[in-house]
Amino acid sequence: MDTNIYEQYQENKRFVAVDCVIFGYEEEQLKLLLFQRAIEPAKGEWSLLGGWVNKDESTEDAARRVLYKLTGLKDVYLEQVHTFSDPNRDPGGSVITVEYYALIKIDEKASNLIEDYGANWFTLTEMPDLIFDHNNLVEKALEKLRLRSSYEIIGRKLLPEKFTLTHLRNLYDQIFQRKFDPGNFRKKILSLKVLERLEEKDMSESKKGAFYFKFKPKNEGEFSDPIFKRSI
Repeated sequence: MDTNIYEQYQENKRFVAVDCVIFGYEEEQLKLLLFQRAIEPAKGEWSLLGGWVNKDESTEDAARRVLYKLTGLKDVYLEQVHTFSDPNRDPGGSVITVEYYALIKIDEKASNLIEDYGANWFTLTEMPDLIFDHNNLVEKALEKLRLRSSYEIIGRKLLPEKFTLTHLRNLYDQIFQRKFDPGNFRKKILSLKVLERLEEKDMSESKKGAFYFKFKPKNEGEFSDPIFKRSI
């Protein structure tokens, strides 16, 4: 190896980290998992869940390790979102971070674990201002989640086994942070033929009641075109 290149390689010290944007769904609200940073700079301020990538692990393994260390959660499917490499993004040094996101159902087990580890859930409308560029990371993860929600029906692991179309529409309202038209949403969802209607009604929504539905078995790459357009 050329000596000059080797010296540059040794001197080009940039740290590599991972940050996890964990969305959770509970009580018909989309929430974000945050914790108070334990080290300087910005000690005590609200942050995404993050940490360093060890020299003997991949960024994927680091993200899983960091998530487990800070929340006790494991076996969570994490999807890579983006790499942020602005050398000035972290006042503590030149840090490249690889961002991952997940969307989970906040059940009692997850709530207890997260509470024990000192992390907190916030709704998107009530989340505090975050350190460094973490607000940008959240927005980037939301873009990824919304894109995914446009090509497959989100909700298989978030909704009960049987649910109404109102329950599903509320989930989409939360993900896109806007209100979908009930009639158009119903028409579009039913046209996709991914739900099976049950002969049972939820009588809490109206006097006539609303039929329960359940998901049919999933097909890989369910739809080649976006499900929802702005007019829905």
